[in-house]
Amino acid sequence: MVVAKRTSKNQLTLPKAVVEQTGQADYYDVTCDNGRIVLTPLHPGGATAVRARLAELGISEADVADAVKWARQT
Repeated sequence: MVVAKRTSKNQLTLPKAVVEQTGQADYYDVTCDNGRIVLTPLHPGGATAVRARLAELGISEADVADAVKWARQT
């Protein structure tokens, strides 16, 4: 078990062992689940990286929209 202590300003320091398992992130999605606080690392720059990779591959936004439309056909 890894323990974190809440400060008087409602702040937590994430233990090194936890960060090593989840990867470093500056932002976290915070939710409550049956009395538990759940922190999910967010990587806001991820979308930018995906767009850059799609551009490198010559895949346009229209191509993506067409693929989504095709995938959603029932």
